[in-house]
Amino acid sequence: MRQRPRDDSRGILDPVRMLREVHFRRYLPAESLRPWVEHYWLIDWALRAPFEQRVVPHPAVNVVFQSNVGGSEAGEVAGVGRDLFRITLTDTGRVCGVQFRPGGFHPFWRRSVAELTGRRVPLPAGPLARPVGPVCAGTDDDRCHALDALLAAWAPTPDPATADVVRLAEAIRTDRTVLRVDDFAARHDVPVRRLQRLFTEHVGVGPKWVIRRYRLQEAVEQAAGGPLNWADLAADLGYSDQAHLVRDFTAVAGVSPAAYARSVH
Repeated sequence: MRQRPRDDSRGILDPVRMLREVHFRRYLPAESLRPWVEHYWLIDWALRAPFEQRVVPHPAVNVVFQSNVGGSEAGEVAGVGRDLFRITLTDTGRVCGVQFRPGGFHPFWRRSVAELTGRRVPLPAGPLARPVGPVCAGTDDDRCHALDALLAAWAPTPDPATADVVRLAEAIRTDRTVLRVDDFAARHDVPVRRLQRLFTEHVGVGPKWVIRRYRLQEAVEQAAGGPLNWADLAADLGYSDQAHLVRDFTAVAGVSPAAYARSVH
């Protein structure tokens, strides 16, 4: 079990600029929630001018609470986003988010997570209830404790199928040699059709989409790091040619690889 939150910037476009504009940090949840929750993410800002942040979404559900000027707070469930996520922040505000592990939201939602894919649903939703008090108030510890209490109150039900999906999705994320669904299914001794059903039900998207999204996030992260040989990277990520990678990168990031690399440098 992870002992500290991830410290990568995967999925965040132009992370250096984001860290200049807002105060962003991650925390682990209570240990009892870690089989399902990747981390909590907190953002505070006080801006002189509007700031747009763009994110290539992970194959994961998020529960997000935002507190704006005046102290009003709104919560929502954000299903797996297929498209580039954009948000413009203004004035001052706070966000408290829960990023679930891919497949980890199913024990809380208790039905197919695919019905949330591409959608943002206000709380309360289904079996989920609004928190009794504000989530984004107080110190970071206060905010994390409020999220712990909220998720515990939703009473997730452990499920062996969920544990399998979480494990398989983590294997895709961490092993960049995973490029094809059939090879991955054979490696883990899972029939392809069962793998597809499990991912659709528990993650909200199929395994092919998860593989491609993680590999594209790697391409975005590497593009921010310095000059690249795009033909070699395309081959490493399982693309038939460089043009195919460029098309997918442009579709998911909103700009071509070359334009993105220029913008961050």
